[in-house]
Amino acid sequence: MITMGRGRRRILTLAGAATAVVSVLAISGCSGGDAGAEGGDGGDVTIEFAQWWEPELPDGEFRALIDKFEEANPGIKVELVSGPYASTKEQLFAGAASGTMPDVVGLDGAWVNDFASQGVIADLSALMKEYDYDDSELASQIQVDGSTYMIPVVNFVYPMFTNDALLAEAGVTAPPTTRSEFADAASKVSALGGDASGWVLPLSLEAPNGVQNDVMSWVWASGGSMLKDGQPDLTNDDVTSAVDFIGDLWKDGSIASGSFTMKEQDKVEEFTNGRVGMMIDSLAHINLIRETNPDLKFSISALPAEDGYDGERGIPYASWGIGVAENSEHKEAAFKLVEFLMSEDTNSELSTMAKAFPGNSKSVPDFVNDDELFKKAFEIYQAGYPANEFTGLPVAEELMRQLGEQLQAAFDGQQSVDDALKKAQEAWKSEF
Repeated sequence: MITMGRGRRRILTLAGAATAVVSVLAISGCSGGDAGAEGGDGGDVTIEFAQWWEPELPDGEFRALIDKFEEANPGIKVELVSGPYASTKEQLFAGAASGTMPDVVGLDGAWVNDFASQGVIADLSALMKEYDYDDSELASQIQVDGSTYMIPVVNFVYPMFTNDALLAEAGVTAPPTTRSEFADAASKVSALGGDASGWVLPLSLEAPNGVQNDVMSWVWASGGSMLKDGQPDLTNDDVTSAVDFIGDLWKDGSIASGSFTMKEQDKVEEFTNGRVGMMIDSLAHINLIRETNPDLKFSISALPAEDGYDGERGIPYASWGIGVAENSEHKEAAFKLVEFLMSEDTNSELSTMAKAFPGNSKSVPDFVNDDELFKKAFEIYQAGYPANEFTGLPVAEELMRQLGEQLQAAFDGQQSVDDALKKAQEAWKSEF
């Protein structure tokens, strides 16, 4: 059997937020079972499922999985509302404001506190009790004030991707393991000229998750933290060192142009088209990269750590989470879909096609032994610990945006890194 290492069994407590959020990790338990054969709500219903997952999976595979659900539940039809991550986010926030959220929603952990506080996503703890669901196989649950509002369906780590051909052309023989090696490699790739850049850094304020995935990841990779006793601590040595490092890369010209408006999908496009030597990215995009550019040879490795650091490395991660809209008129049918996706066999199948780690503690994805890249990712995951301090924080995306604004001003030469972190620290304190 595959075990997920000590990181999967951690309990994450985020103190000092407006509402405390914990990730409750289940270690063992009995089977939760598949969704039943009967239709939901006592008759034929159609439920909408909004998510960004389908476009990131091989063509037709997610729809085929949903077809299996419909076959097992003949009274329920599922209409997939699929789009890129940014579009899905915009749709859900608009639906939250208007009370028109789709029945089942794909969730990012950064949204949960906001949606739960607004009362627009359902209390899954209550639904589990109402429908007599055994949650003992769930690897984790995201809770607000003691109630579950999101279940991570699959989990992705964010390792470093390297373009093997570009690095070799620049004379870099192996992926960097330290910050100094990374800076050297990024500089050499950028020096190749043309449209080649060493690293790509998305800092769009419209979709500010680059602050989480591409900036704070450097802090976590060296065992650092942006919080102290649950409160903002952006001016500490670990954060300052990481941002200074990124600022030096910026001054050196080692970062791809257009960072201030670049979103995650733009970053992936730059790498997929062979214009970037290195990026930090989700395993979810490996299929997309392979399908879009089959000739691109790339590797993955752990994020470089601060020179001299030999402790465990925090590994950025994100989840495809799932929830049910409070405004749904078909909560029973909606929860049956949640139950189906979290069942052992279905979750194994979904995590395999997504190349992610399963949300059911008994599920085993095939890719661990079938694909060298994902075997490597699993080794990286086991060697470190999952790290994402934004998950569950109040107004998490606004916190990212506030820091992103100050970082843009610093990298643009309008202020120092120290001043940027001090201003962001003050802005964060008002949100906690």
